[in-house]
Amino acid sequence: GKHWTVNEVRALIHIWSDKNIQQQLEGAVRNKRIFEQVAARLQKFGIDRDWKQCRTKYKNLKHEYKSVKSAQGSGNTSKSMKFFNELDAILGHCTIEQASKSDN
Repeated sequence: GKHWTVNEVRALIHIWSDKNIQQQLEGAVRNKRIFEQVAARLQKFGIDRDWKQCRTKYKNLKHEYKSVKSAQGSGNTSKSMKFFNELDAILGHCTIEQASKSDN
């Protein structure tokens, strides 16, 4: 799909940081409905993404975050990513085990 701009990713993270959305994502196995909500909220920002694009981007960000986090945990500080701090604010509190549970 179309490459995500920095503003689009920021908007996605902003919606993702909503406690309500986080709680739904943490408990969900089938999360299409949640990402439909996310996509609808992005539309309000004038961002046209479907739920699949949102879910894919969410998964990719989460995966990248986790690999940076674990690299840091093993003392490798050279690995970093653009939105690490924003994601750390959302994901930093939950255990890796919780994080992987809500991946699928």
